[in-house]
Amino acid sequence: MAESLPPPRLRSPNRTAVLDATPIDGLLDSDHQARVVWDFCRQLDLTPLLDLIRSREGHPGRPALDPRLAIALGPYATLEGVGSARQLAARCTEHNAFRWLCGGVSVNDHTLADVRIEHVHALDALVTHSVAVLREQGLVDPNRAAQDGTRVRASAGAASFRRKPTLGECRIEAAGRVARLKAELDDGPSAGSRRRAAARERAARERVERVQAALRRLPESEAEKRPDEREEARCSTTDAEATVMEMADGGFRPAYNVQFAADAKSQVIVGVDVLATGSDQGQMTPVVEQIRTRHGRCPAEYPADGGFARHADPEAVSERGVTASAPVPTPKDARRDRHQRP
Repeated sequence: MAESLPPPRLRSPNRTAVLDATPIDGLLDSDHQARVVWDFCRQLDLTPLLDLIRSREGHPGRPALDPRLAIALGPYATLEGVGSARQLAARCTEHNAFRWLCGGVSVNDHTLADVRIEHVHALDALVTHSVAVLREQGLVDPNRAAQDGTRVRASAGAASFRRKPTLGECRIEAAGRVARLKAELDDGPSAGSRRRAAARERAARERVERVQAALRRLPESEAEKRPDEREEARCSTTDAEATVMEMADGGFRPAYNVQFAADAKSQVIVGVDVLATGSDQGQMTPVVEQIRTRHGRCPAEYPADGGFARHADPEAVSERGVTASAPVPTPKDARRDRHQRP
């Protein structure tokens, strides 16, 4: 009879064990790029953002999120390819680099999104300042900048586009829902019920705001159509500024046309614009003018894609001392620009 073997000795997971306490600062190596981002943000003058904070020492109120943290999370998220505020908030609890940046401070997607939306001009000024610092250090030279455009898919479905009569009905329906949820919020017997009712009421109120934005955007959409087609003009109840345009694969989807101008050597972006029109024609002059406003001078050389090669554009920028160059557009490019859907 064979002798029975003793059970094997294994190293199995023991998830009841207590991990060694590790300081947050020990989560990253000393040369990690998150530390570089934080060191840069520490040197920024955020006085305009700090002056807007109502929570003050010696007065009641919950402490506000440090603007320096909110600013630092943005560029580092860009380096990591994270664009959504919801994804960014999740990374702040799941990934060591983001946890290190937060330093034990909790953040949520609503707060991160509000910072981006409510402080657009301050953030834009910080970007201009950052590029100016790079110029001073000789790392960026906008004397030769190149422009191109890319269509970015909007967070809106094709089914969210509605004509004017339907938008009016949506506004009435959404306003009625807000009124009902406000009444439910007032009658909620418990704290849990009140929180759930408040969340539903906020969502309904945001729906009303989006529908109203679509109604405000509708006249612009109508103006882009021929007189006999203006009744067919539609706007999205999800993203009022989005426009259906041709994408790189030839399909038509709600999107934005993002224009970039970058230093040809370092590829640092020196000008950017977001448009609701699908054509690149006519967009050279506004970006060149933006570069002049941001950095005090226009680029001497300005190569661009074939979609910008309209006679008025090179001539207009040449009056500013800019030598523009672009390939002659093909008949296919010309047809695409003529048939961009509003």
